[in-house]
Amino acid sequence: MKSIRILFFLFLTLPAFSQSADESAIKQIFDLALSNGKSYEMLHDLTINIGPRLSGSPGAAAAVEWSRHVMEQHGFDSVWLQPVMVPHWVRGQKEVGSIISKKIGTVSVNVCALGGSIGTGPSGIATGVVEVKSFDELKMLGAKGVQGKIVFFNRPMDPTKIDAFAAYGGAVDQRGGGAAQAVKYGAVAVLVRSMGLNQEEYPHTGGMRYAPDGNKIPALAISTKHADVLSKLLKEEKDLQFYLENHSVMLEDAPSFNVIGEIKGSEFPEEIILVGGHLDSWDLAQGAHDDGAGCVQAIEVLRLFNAMGIKPKHTIRAVMFMNEENGLRGGLKYAELAEKNKEKHIVAIESDRGGFTPRGFTMTAPKAVRDKIKNWRSLLEPYGLTDFDQEGGGADIGPLQRQGVPVMEFLPDSQRYFDYHHTREDTIDKVSKRELELGAASMAALVYLIDKYGLK
Repeated sequence: MKSIRILFFLFLTLPAFSQSADESAIKQIFDLALSNGKSYEMLHDLTINIGPRLSGSPGAAAAVEWSRHVMEQHGFDSVWLQPVMVPHWVRGQKEVGSIISKKIGTVSVNVCALGGSIGTGPSGIATGVVEVKSFDELKMLGAKGVQGKIVFFNRPMDPTKIDAFAAYGGAVDQRGGGAAQAVKYGAVAVLVRSMGLNQEEYPHTGGMRYAPDGNKIPALAISTKHADVLSKLLKEEKDLQFYLENHSVMLEDAPSFNVIGEIKGSEFPEEIILVGGHLDSWDLAQGAHDDGAGCVQAIEVLRLFNAMGIKPKHTIRAVMFMNEENGLRGGLKYAELAEKNKEKHIVAIESDRGGFTPRGFTMTAPKAVRDKIKNWRSLLEPYGLTDFDQEGGGADIGPLQRQGVPVMEFLPDSQRYFDYHHTREDTIDKVSKRELELGAASMAALVYLIDKYGLK
């Protein structure tokens, strides 16, 4: 009887002292990424030695060569460049913004041109300002209230949204389309409240677009702190003037490349699991979180497979997309050639939400695929990966989604992302080495499971 009780005790306690093959493999992935990972080392090299990488710039060209060299150095089976023509916008000399008040004099404020904006010319623009919070308000003012003025779009990101990306989504239309809307009513320029949740003195840049057949006017962002200053003074002084000056110019499209590296599949080499990030960044800083972090995490997925001696069944491909920030040319070109070459992608996973603490993955995929991935939750939850319920995939893999490819995006904690997004503050010192490594391991663990079990 005593021996039976001992065996029963051992049976009850056995799961605490053993691991499934998948649990063991995933633990090894995280152990290696956290004890001997290379993602932070790569990111430091990219951000410090190359820095800003706006499409068409010398920095972007240097980043292409850097990416190719790094992937070759890590021993991937194939590494190549995929040509793509990209927009070439140049910011020019530092922008100037000033509030001109009859009551308190001139107040300097921090502004920056939005990507794609035309310049004011050397003499700048000095005129009245009208504040709106929506396109509907703008329409109500009409030409009578807008003609000859600067339109100031001042709708803040909603601080009550727990998901910071939801707050961003609720405000970013005024940045992207504000100039195209305001010019219809005779505005001479637009100022847009920066896409940030906090009171910050530095402005956030970002992409904007003109109507194809519309007139073009300068479009600049103003820091959140100075947006509040301007709004307050406008309430006190209706005939307030504003001076802005920028020297931006759009040049002819420039040649560039997506950079691609892969490990060939041993059983299904024609079936591709894609991981990627975008290599370009805005010109104000180093592009550490946006999206240097995603690039090195994607490279690290393949490096971890090689370092562990994992021979994947499917081809694992890392793609450094060019021109996500102001054109999406890299993502569009990649999808175009994938369709032309009849490539079969079983899933595409992007990292473009910063190198913060992992929370899970978004998914836009058929229900059967979503259910299969959710069945792996118990394997991933010990590493903080609990959120698999949100829709979505990254911008660069959106064109693949339209071809029927399931898409996913690495989902880290969102609370600090918009403190740095598109600003001078997006630098390597804002990235936690450990959080970055956890994200790379999270992506590698998911790829391991997809490769082993497929998604059918």
